[in-house]
Amino acid sequence: MRQVTKCFGATIALQEADFEVRSGEVHALIGENGAGKSTLVKILAGVFSPDAGEMILDGRSYRPATPAKAQDRGIAMIYQERNLAPDLSVEANIMLGLEPTNRLGFLKKDHIRQQVGQALAALNHTDIPLDIPVRRLGAGQQQLVEIAKALVTDARLIVFDEPTSSLSSKDAEQLFSTITRLKEKGLGIIYISHFLEEIKAISDCYTILRDGRTVKTGQTAAADLSSLITGMTGRPVETLYPRIPHDIGPPVLKLHGLTGRRLPANVDLELRRGEIMGLFGLVGAGRTELLRALYGLDPIKTGRVTIGTLQDPAPMPNDRIRQGLGMLSEDRHHEGLAQDQSIEDNMMYGRMAPFTRYGLLDRREIKKRVNNWVKKLHIRVRDIGRPVRHLSGGNQQKVAMARLLHWDVDILLLDEPTRGIDIASKTVMYQLIGELAAQGKTVLFVSSYLSELLGVCDRISVMHRGILSPPMDTDGLDEHRVMSIATGVG
Repeated sequence: MRQVTKCFGATIALQEADFEVRSGEVHALIGENGAGKSTLVKILAGVFSPDAGEMILDGRSYRPATPAKAQDRGIAMIYQERNLAPDLSVEANIMLGLEPTNRLGFLKKDHIRQQVGQALAALNHTDIPLDIPVRRLGAGQQQLVEIAKALVTDARLIVFDEPTSSLSSKDAEQLFSTITRLKEKGLGIIYISHFLEEIKAISDCYTILRDGRTVKTGQTAAADLSSLITGMTGRPVETLYPRIPHDIGPPVLKLHGLTGRRLPANVDLELRRGEIMGLFGLVGAGRTELLRALYGLDPIKTGRVTIGTLQDPAPMPNDRIRQGLGMLSEDRHHEGLAQDQSIEDNMMYGRMAPFTRYGLLDRREIKKRVNNWVKKLHIRVRDIGRPVRHLSGGNQQKVAMARLLHWDVDILLLDEPTRGIDIASKTVMYQLIGELAAQGKTVLFVSSYLSELLGVCDRISVMHRGILSPPMDTDGLDEHRVMSIATGVG
């Protein structure tokens, strides 16, 4: 891809960007949210057409008019959000849209089974049952189905967009093994991730985009994390996990024997004023279920929740907000944001009272408040009136966080608050969480990224199969100890 440029109205998404990937190579594409990564690969995949520049694939000019045309030329996309039909079988998902038929229009079932088997064999995963609905598979196996779909199209180049964001550490290791196997077969791999440790582990080389331009390309083995961060941001990041001094006060929330319909199981937990409490566990351990039960989204089977001196046996989210709780959902696409509504409206939903006078909204004051959040959270946006779906995933996450901060609650339940956002933005988020604690707010911080919990939190509890461990001070705590509990070994 040479000198590729793409504009959306007055917004320049890509400006004379260059990118090259070879067969048998894992090439990492990195940059901050809004740097142009998604636009670049969507041009490659035929979703967008470039305004200028050229693309060459296998020595021939390449300009796909549609995603189907790109697929015909051997380009496959594995998006962060699963692109599967959950109620169809594994076999049907892999062959969807590619089903061979005979002259009478009937499916060649033996041929379909053979193609699916060959694709899974190439991934060394013939153990996946073909006849069950894909929704019954775990996240890691669903991702293997996505990759098998790419292989039956005879893909030459596969793009992985944030592939480990919803995977357990075990599934992530399995994915890396699969990518290595694909690379050895001569496929080209484009790997997009905000986890720089992953990029160091899996990629051969990297390209950094900043403000729509290619600013650096090199061999991954020769790059250190600080140089990658500096390339992404244009400035050195001095402290990845800033520690803001804060005082921890008396208990503000107590859970006693909290049990959900399925998970969690008999949870005891105490949160204190001004405390940052980390909650770690592998995918499916019950972390999100605990937050949802606590917030009133899912029913509580047994147990007590005490907020201050108040007990509410059957709360709704509105009740919890009045009691001073707010929750950031890990599913920003379906639960966290109204995708077709504006950035401005999404930030202000749920608390309009500060801007109401005689029953009328003060639109000027609303815009002022929204622009303050845009600046504070470093949200890349030119027009706060645009639908939030036009933002990158990381910037959408910041909008959801801004709304929670706008509610001004005392206890914040944060479920994967840094998922999908870049390194510099993560540092901003960590700084913000520390500032909230310094203001006397209480934060329950759920994350699959153990390093950030150890770097930011005062204490950590670990969940394994719905059971929560006693809290541990983070001073002197190491990853090995936490992972031992999370896997049921410790």
